[in-house]
Amino acid sequence: MRKYKFIDLFAGCGGLEDGFLQTGFYDCVSSVEWLKPQVDTLRKRLKEKYGVTDADEKVLHFDIQREEELFNGWNNDAQFGSSFGLDYYVEKAKGIDLIIGGPPCQAYSVAGRVRDENGMKDDYRNYLFEHYLSVVKRYRPKAFVFENVPGILSAKPNDKKIIEIIEESFKKNGYIISKHIRKYGIIDASKYGVPQKRKRVILLGVRTDLGDENDLYNIIDTFYEKLLPKYQQKEITVEEAIGDLPEIRPIWDEENRSRNKAYVYDESVDRHIPRYHNLRDMNIYKMLAEDIELGNNKYTNAAAITKIYEKKVGSKSPIHRYHVLRKDEPSTTIIAHLYKDGNRFIHYDSKQARSITPREAARLQSFDDDFKFIGSQGSVFQMIGNAVPPKLAYAIGKAMKEFLDNFEEKRDTNDSLSIYT
Repeated sequence: MRKYKFIDLFAGCGGLEDGFLQTGFYDCVSSVEWLKPQVDTLRKRLKEKYGVTDADEKVLHFDIQREEELFNGWNNDAQFGSSFGLDYYVEKAKGIDLIIGGPPCQAYSVAGRVRDENGMKDDYRNYLFEHYLSVVKRYRPKAFVFENVPGILSAKPNDKKIIEIIEESFKKNGYIISKHIRKYGIIDASKYGVPQKRKRVILLGVRTDLGDENDLYNIIDTFYEKLLPKYQQKEITVEEAIGDLPEIRPIWDEENRSRNKAYVYDESVDRHIPRYHNLRDMNIYKMLAEDIELGNNKYTNAAAITKIYEKKVGSKSPIHRYHVLRKDEPSTTIIAHLYKDGNRFIHYDSKQARSITPREAARLQSFDDDFKFIGSQGSVFQMIGNAVPPKLAYAIGKAMKEFLDNFEEKRDTNDSLSIYT
C-alpha cells in the first residue's frame, strides 16, 4: 500500500503526527520543533513506537523563522547543533503529499488577548503562519492541514482579521481553504474519542491546480460535512479516562510532609506524580470537590469561587481561579497553563485533594500510556497542553487519506471529482 508522505511543522511533542502515524497510511519525511524537551519526546516516540531509526536526524530541532538554514541545513549552531535541512529530506523522499501542523496559538487565543494590554497585537506569533506558508510554497504538497484555536477566526492584530490574511496569502500562492470556514472549521475533539471539550479550528488547504476551483471548494467542504464526521466516537468522561489510575493519598500531617512531597503515590506509574501543594490549597481542593460530591453545589459558579479565592488567598483576581473536573463529563480544555499551576484542573475525588498529574492530563488529551514524555514536570504539562489530541489527529488522518485518495484516482483515471459533489 502506498503511504502518503508529510512534513510536520511546529510539531511539539508530536500529538498530531502520532495520530496520523497510527492510521498506518502515512510516512513522516521530517518534523520541525524548536523546544528541546518536545524534540526529545518526539524523537523517543518515533524510535520506540514506530521504529524510525533516524528520528534524531529527521526531527529537526530548529527555529522555523530561520528559513534559509531550515531549507539548506546548518552546522555547529550553539543551540541547535547541525542538520542537513528540509530540502535534503524532501529530495530523499522524492517529494511530499501533505504538510501538517499549526503555529503557536497564544497570539490568537481570546484569553491571551484579554490578558495582554495591547490585545496581542504586537506579538510576533501573529505572523508565524508566514513561515508555514513558506514551507508550503517551497515543496508544493497537494494539501495542508493547519490547526489552531477558534480565536484565530476573530484575531485582528491590525486592520484586518488574521484569518482573512491567511486565506489571501495562501490563495495568492496557489492554495484555497473553505469559503465557509466559520461554519465548518471548528471541530470539537470530544466527538472523536477525546475525553475533553476542546474546540479547535482545522484549516484544510488544497493546491488549486488539482482541479476546477469550484469543484475544489466543494470537496473541501465535503471533507468537513461527510468525511471527518464518519470517524466520530461516543463521548468519554473524565472518570472513564482516568478513574482506573492508582489513588494518590495526601499527607496532612506536617511532620510527615516534606518541601517536595505532599502525597503518597505509586511511583511505578509513568508520570502519575502529583505536583506539590501546600495545606491551604489542599484544603481548598478538598472543599470544592466535596461540595460537588455531596450535591451542595455552593461553589460551582464564578462569583462564589472568586470569593473563596479572595478569602483563602487574601488577594483579588479578575478571573475565577478554581475548577473541579466533573467525573461524569468530558474534561474542560487542557491548556499549557497547567505548567504554572493546576488550580483549574482539580481532581474530582475529594479524598485526593489535588490537581491532576501529567499522566492524567495526557489521558485527557488521548495520549496512549506508552507515550513517554521527556523533561521536567512543568515542560511535560506544557507540551501536553499545547498538543493536538492524538485521537482527533487519528480521525483527521483517516479522513485525509480518503480525501487524498480521490486525487490519486483522478490522476490515474482522468475522472472528475464528482465522487464528493
